Amino acid sequence: MIQLYVRAGCPYCKKVETAAAEMGLVEGSDFELVDAAPNTPGREVVLKTGGKGMVPFLIDGEISMYESADIIDYLKAKK
Repeated sequence: MIQLYVRAGCPYCKKVETAAAEMGLVEGSDFELVDAAPNTPGREVVLKTGGKGMVPFLIDGEISMYESADIIDYLKAKK
């Protein structure tokens, strides 16, 4: 399942969440939201996988990426 690493208050994270909802993607069945606020296990995954503490961050199997526009494009192509 696609994992979207986000944190509360992040406008770019909200942009991705809104775009996913507009595409009809459903949290829990199409993707999982993971809290990646500082000092959370989710942040550790982002740092370990991507090397930076930036969010939003997507992991889908072997694919991982930052940048909200890239994530939205990926979700559209995957839909």
